[in-house]
Amino acid sequence: MSTALVSPVQRLLNEYAESHQNPTNKLVHWVCVPLIMFAILGLLWSVPVPAAVRNISPWLNWATVVMVLAVAYYVRLSGRLAVGMVLVWAAMALGLRVVDAGAALPLWAVCLIIFVLAWVGQFWGHKVEGKKPSFLKDLQFLLIGPLWLLHFIYRRLGWRY
Repeated sequence: MSTALVSPVQRLLNEYAESHQNPTNKLVHWVCVPLIMFAILGLLWSVPVPAAVRNISPWLNWATVVMVLAVAYYVRLSGRLAVGMVLVWAAMALGLRVVDAGAALPLWAVCLIIFVLAWVGQFWGHKVEGKKPSFLKDLQFLLIGPLWLLHFIYRRLGWRY
């Protein structure tokens, strides 16, 4: 197939897939990428916002700002995948509220532990793969990793993206 016929999102997914061929590394990514997303959102959720913003809604925080910006990027690539990411993030936001309300440690501490352990897993997966993580080549691949996982779900369901 000519590369001219490949959409920008598919081109990025294909390039990301180049360093994610090993089944063990793929499995690590299925676990660690969502954990890293959750942890980043939780760390951002933990950063205080101005009282005027906090008084509008407990859902308005730095994590939601980052989610809105990321969704804008995703919409440019694929509106359908962007919708899926909004649903994923909504579930993560609910999970963050649960952890924040019930964890023995503060949310930021739980998320920092998750973040460190998940990145250790990611780098181990790439050691098994024998290839560097894609984001070392281009930082936008930090945003493509979650889409790469989501596109497999869309494919399995027979949904276009």
